Amino acid sequence: MSMDRVAWSSLYNITRASNGSKPFSKELLKRVFGFARPHRSRLVAFVLLSIVMAVLAVATPVLAGQVVDAIIAKADAGTVIWLAILIAVVAVAEAGLGLVTRWLSSSIGEGVILDLRTKVFDHVQKMPIAFFTRTRTGALVSRLNNDVIGAQAAFAGTLSGVVSNVVALALTLVVMLNKSWLVTVLAMILLPIFLLPARRMGSRLAELRREAAEHNATMGTQMTERFSAPGATLVKLFGRPDEESREFALRAGRVRDIGVRTAMLQFTFVTALTLVSALALALVYGLGGWLALGGQLAAGDVVVLALLLTRLYAPLTALSNARVEIMSALVSFERVFEILDLKPLISQKPDAVESPRGPLSVEFDDVRFSYPSADKVSLASLEDVSTLDTRGGEEVLHGISFRVEPGQTVALVGSSGAGKSTIAQLLARLYDVDSGAVRFGGVTPGKGVDVRDLTFDSMRETLGMVTQDGHLFHESVASNLRLARPDATEEEMWEAIRQARLEAMIRSLPDGLDTVVGERGYRLSGGERQRLTIARLLIAQPRVVILDEATAALDSTNEAAVQAALGAALEGRTAVVIAHRLSTVRAADAILVVEDGRIVERGTHTELLAAEGRYAELYRTQFNEATAVAQEAVPEL
Repeated sequence: MSMDRVAWSSLYNITRASNGSKPFSKELLKRVFGFARPHRSRLVAFVLLSIVMAVLAVATPVLAGQVVDAIIAKADAGTVIWLAILIAVVAVAEAGLGLVTRWLSSSIGEGVILDLRTKVFDHVQKMPIAFFTRTRTGALVSRLNNDVIGAQAAFAGTLSGVVSNVVALALTLVVMLNKSWLVTVLAMILLPIFLLPARRMGSRLAELRREAAEHNATMGTQMTERFSAPGATLVKLFGRPDEESREFALRAGRVRDIGVRTAMLQFTFVTALTLVSALALALVYGLGGWLALGGQLAAGDVVVLALLLTRLYAPLTALSNARVEIMSALVSFERVFEILDLKPLISQKPDAVESPRGPLSVEFDDVRFSYPSADKVSLASLEDVSTLDTRGGEEVLHGISFRVEPGQTVALVGSSGAGKSTIAQLLARLYDVDSGAVRFGGVTPGKGVDVRDLTFDSMRETLGMVTQDGHLFHESVASNLRLARPDATEEEMWEAIRQARLEAMIRSLPDGLDTVVGERGYRLSGGERQRLTIARLLIAQPRVVILDEATAALDSTNEAAVQAALGAALEGRTAVVIAHRLSTVRAADAILVVEDGRIVERGTHTELLAAEGRYAELYRTQFNEATAVAQEAVPEL
């Protein structure tokens, strides 16, 4: 290894290590080594081969020195040839072992990444909806990428580096002291000149890189938000493009300035350290040569000392930073474990059962519910706040009780924020009730199965839901439909599309079912997007259906068509429909009026109008608004 490479390697390690450190508990270390356990056989082989590589690295300079001594002593050619062959064998062995250790390092590191990522991904999928409503998506993705890769470095690089550097340093010192203790001690005296600038420069470079990373993260957030379809629309409607551009250019310019300054600092550092290294080599050659001329040192030993000099500085600088590197890796592990330590509020019981067969009733029995506070579902670091919001725990549903018989449709109406969507989320078990019960059952009240006792798979097969936003993934039409039922055939998909009144539109697309719908489905209109989510529901064929403002994005013509399709498709199924437009729920078997987390009225459309209560008030308000809009649409004569 040349002195230039030693300088660059030292600068890289010190810069990475300049992040501060703190003590970690034994429990954290046990969890870290728990991830290493599945890879322990490869890890042991990796460490052993690293030791062998360190021995071979010291062997080459020693053999080179023997070649020089043999030439000066005018030994026979065979001796020189055999030494040359040994050097070649060592080189081949180093190359071969280097490939093996590289493969072991990669397989261990990538294996740890796989284990960590899949564990975090699976865990995050179990988190409640409240977790996702509070968490910054970018921060969560960063845990799966940057922190997982940082944790991987502990196994792939730091561990082997510590072992191989300790062995290399010990062997190098033994050989150098054996050759000349005086030259070795003087070379060690120059070490502080090598390390102190490196630490100071590394700290400054680390600060610059952190600042650049912050600016890049801010620019990334700006681009992510502004380049999405709704974000771009908002900027065009209300934003200030010139100011947005100036702000972006200001940060990009700062990143450019940091890049130039970083490059100059690195070059200055490497040049200075290369100069120090050259002085050290001059010392070895000068003092060693003087000792050799005086007969106190063999000429070959001078060569050995010179070649081993870089092998002395490199492991010393690496080991001086090893503790901080390990701490940096442990920080990454700790950030990953923060996610894993968040307890999912919704879990499947060990003795969970399947849903009852046949048509199902839905029953809410004195249900009370409060949304969880932030400390139960989130982390301050994921929300980009210093402390979590302590609000929460206030009851939003107060003793909700109702029953939907098998095959019936019950509508929930009321003011915004009254608790209608919360009821739907409890039925879908996106949250669990605080008290009372939500049950699926047959014809006997109170005899159904609590949704908390059902398996997750059974819940997904039993219940289907269409939400107001009509979310779609950035995938093909077919992929979005098969999310509900992966084994759905093309014929079944087309049948669902026909029932959702989308056939003509889908067939007009360039790739039909294979057409990618865009991020959140924004390549489709709002009505098309919503009807595609309804088609997805029809493919699932659930026995219990929740429609949460499912037709809110449709115009009157499409709404009527989809309502007719839903009426046929939901025949014989139990349905809970949340609607703001009361005209869409007049045919429901029962209508529940929800206000302030309580059911204040219940009955059919006719009964509730006759009662002259809250429902009648809402209905008249909407009817008058619709009449006023219709009158305004008539042109004046």
